[in-house]
Amino acid sequence: MFELAIWWDWLSLGVRWLHVITAIAWIGSSFYFIAMDLGLRQVPHLPPGAYGEEWQVHGGGFYHIQKYLVAPENMPEHLTWFKWESYSTWLSGAALLMIVYWAGGELYLIDATKTDLVLWQGIAISAASLTVGWLVYNALCKSGLSERPTLLMVLLFTLLVAMGWGYTQVFTGRAMMLHLGAFTATIMTANVFFIIIPNQRIVVADLQAGRKPDPKYGKIAKLRSTHNNYLTLPVVFLMLSNHYPLAFGTQHNWIIAALVFLMGVTIRHYFNTVHARAGNPRWTWVATTLLFLAIILLSMAPLSQSDYDAEEARALTPREQVFASAEGFEDVQDIVLGRCSMCHSREPGWPGIAHAPKNVLLETPSEIAAHAREIFLQAGVSEAMPPANVSWMEPEERAAIAAWYRTAAN
Repeated sequence: MFELAIWWDWLSLGVRWLHVITAIAWIGSSFYFIAMDLGLRQVPHLPPGAYGEEWQVHGGGFYHIQKYLVAPENMPEHLTWFKWESYSTWLSGAALLMIVYWAGGELYLIDATKTDLVLWQGIAISAASLTVGWLVYNALCKSGLSERPTLLMVLLFTLLVAMGWGYTQVFTGRAMMLHLGAFTATIMTANVFFIIIPNQRIVVADLQAGRKPDPKYGKIAKLRSTHNNYLTLPVVFLMLSNHYPLAFGTQHNWIIAALVFLMGVTIRHYFNTVHARAGNPRWTWVATTLLFLAIILLSMAPLSQSDYDAEEARALTPREQVFASAEGFEDVQDIVLGRCSMCHSREPGWPGIAHAPKNVLLETPSEIAAHAREIFLQAGVSEAMPPANVSWMEPEERAAIAAWYRTAAN
């Protein structure tokens, strides 16, 4: 049974790698097309229906690009569709969510100090929230607010902040950040799947039938594409945040997430303005820096003593009871307390570490038992922890950890 933990960890890495690769492809194409679209020049002698053109140089060659606001007069023989980058990113992200936060829900998903939910209820909230988010957002877009894009963006921001607060009432801080990123990414991919691509298909069908396409479909798709452009950078931050407890391991994490969305707006506004040759709004960098400083200050706010007490008083789950009662646990507890807890504690004693790495606390029997799999993988069958073996964990101690986990797992 213990080999399953190793196979499962490699599966997680494989799916995570796939997710990163497809995300790079999607974000890269999205950023490129937005930059190219904003840089188009309206010059004389463009073909009928063409809005603008752009000359670019890359890889030793020159590229001449022309854009049609609606469609060209005739359907081209070859047409490249940019959609699978988005779909693959979402599908791989959904698989990773299931592997890490659903299958590992007792550890990563539900915060037992906040709510009294069983695992299946947490998974149901996780899945349902992603669908509800898209339905609410799509209803807002179709309510006539598309004619007032600034107000629509404010309402979207309000929805995201509300979801961040709601997630943190149920989930761990790590899961809150990840789910808010998944919530936003679901909106982005649904924009592509349900709005942008179908509208483009309508235009193509009209061309093939010899009809003049309605420009409204392009206008609708452009609005959703613009939303995706401003949401991309916050999603990247939220997906990376689970490696940094200073971002998620605080009661202010939902406020930090809200400020990250504002940072995404200021950064994208700068580049969009520059690409459109409409100026150089340096104020956006000042605003971004101030927002980031505010995030740092929020991360320094100490947790209340009640948060510590709630964790210390928490009863062991059935899974934790298995590991806490397995042969060798007392020896492993001594090893972890001696080699790991100087960093993985409520008040880390290692210089330069303000919060426990990944917010993993290893001070009590329940905490050690809860993180049995991670201790096994990081310090039992590998030498990843302690970093550079700074606390001098001996080979015999690593063997004791591995033997304890295998006994409990079997």
